[in-house]
Amino acid sequence: MVFIRKRITQMGILSRINAIVILLLLSSPLQFIQSPMDFGPLNFLQATTKSSIDFGRIVFNTPTAVLRPKSPIELSLLLKSFSAPSFSRVTVAARGAGHSIHGQAQALDGIVVEMDSMAPNIKIHRRKEGEANNGFSYADVSGGTLWVDLLKETLRHGLAPRSWTDYLYLSIGGTLSNGGISGQTFKHGPQISNVLQLDVVTGRGEAVTCSPTERFDLFNAVLGGLGQFGIITSARILLEEAPKKVKWVRVFYDDFKVFTQDQELLVSMPDKVDYVEGFVVLNEQSLHSSSVAFPSQMAFISQFHSGPPNTHYYCIEFAIHEYQPSRQSNPDQVVEEISKKLRFMTPHIYKAEVTYFDFLNRVTMEEMGLRSRGLWDVPHPWLNMFVPKSGITHFKDLLLETISPSDFEGPILIYPLLRDKWDQDTSAVLPEPDSDNVMYTVGMLRSANPDTCRDDCLRSQVRQSRDLAEAAMADNRIRAKQYLGHHPTRLGWVQHFGGKWEGFAALKRVYDPLCVLAPGQGIFERKYSLKDLTVISS
Repeated sequence: MVFIRKRITQMGILSRINAIVILLLLSSPLQFIQSPMDFGPLNFLQATTKSSIDFGRIVFNTPTAVLRPKSPIELSLLLKSFSAPSFSRVTVAARGAGHSIHGQAQALDGIVVEMDSMAPNIKIHRRKEGEANNGFSYADVSGGTLWVDLLKETLRHGLAPRSWTDYLYLSIGGTLSNGGISGQTFKHGPQISNVLQLDVVTGRGEAVTCSPTERFDLFNAVLGGLGQFGIITSARILLEEAPKKVKWVRVFYDDFKVFTQDQELLVSMPDKVDYVEGFVVLNEQSLHSSSVAFPSQMAFISQFHSGPPNTHYYCIEFAIHEYQPSRQSNPDQVVEEISKKLRFMTPHIYKAEVTYFDFLNRVTMEEMGLRSRGLWDVPHPWLNMFVPKSGITHFKDLLLETISPSDFEGPILIYPLLRDKWDQDTSAVLPEPDSDNVMYTVGMLRSANPDTCRDDCLRSQVRQSRDLAEAAMADNRIRAKQYLGHHPTRLGWVQHFGGKWEGFAALKRVYDPLCVLAPGQGIFERKYSLKDLTVISS
């Protein structure tokens, strides 16, 4: 009887998938299906506008249809329909929170799969007393779940993931397809280094459980793989004891060399320091906007009026977690000890104490401020780069020569990461190694103010970001790599992956041979028959 019920359910799902397939095959690739009919999880008109927009608001690719699957089974059946060699030209893109910048989660005339349609499913496993030494706490969570929801649930158990992004309203599957970095990365590695297991539906429609010991080639490929090999439907995330509060400190600099040296000192003390980030202070506005969430009054604003015009400043923020009293020495004493080793501009040190949730959710305060100014739902010509330590000063000079501080809207982040915290077997790409374990991440997180920056201005800002990226990648003194990469040509992607390209292309032939998945990344071109596969690696 159980088998019969399962079979009936599958037949119902298949009928909905078949309806999608038939409709898509009958429609021209250039036509938009105008029927408002709702075929189960497929909703044509109501969802397509949303699925052609992302946070970047630069690229707008309209899909033919949107799938809102109720389970991985439906996703598997859909991909099986399109992964066999046929005359179908359909591509499929998974969309989490829609926070990509250049249409990476869009599918022109294809299908967008909205991953939030599968109900958030979070199961916590706490390490039991007396469990083997390699026992650990973890959470099994569906791929469309937002990190903020995972945080809320784990905190109820006194636990939390170890590695974060600055913004929590991103999906689990979305950040694991890229990397997932923030100020904890120097200590715990990126989010892709804190995953124990994945459930994935490959481009062939195969539902696979993979881990470092089971189907490890797929596991490593999917992590940082830009959605090219499969769609993450579930992940097992490593957890640790959650701190109760956070000591949050900001210090300011007028010397870039001292600023970077002090950041490198902080990340060399992972036993004491839990979070390190830094940013450029271009003008008063950038200081105000980056300080919305910081709950301590800062007198630093006076420096802009007393110093020379066009002076750039730099800020380091670091944090010390406060656990139960038995866990470590008094956090205030730790802050005092560390502060004595730093060479910031006296007296510009500012301290605050916040809950762990409020600290991790700090960017939401900045979001609210930007929304109130009409600067959230606007174009974001962002640029994110990884830069070797040896090239960071040259990159900073190139950056400040390129932008105009007087009209730049948004933060510019610069802070160190450690190479040995990254698993080199994943698909994530780092700059070619130099002699140092330290590298930097730089985020130029610009907003295009609609009151002052219209179409021509936006095109100029996008071109400026592109030119800056190309210059930083080509300059042998810098040798940067893009993070959350966007390359308009195949050659650009080949150069991006460098020595990883052949392995990356080989795994694509195994797990998505007809290149159905993630067309918005622009890495591979859709194939329509097996004889086309030979050009995949060219």
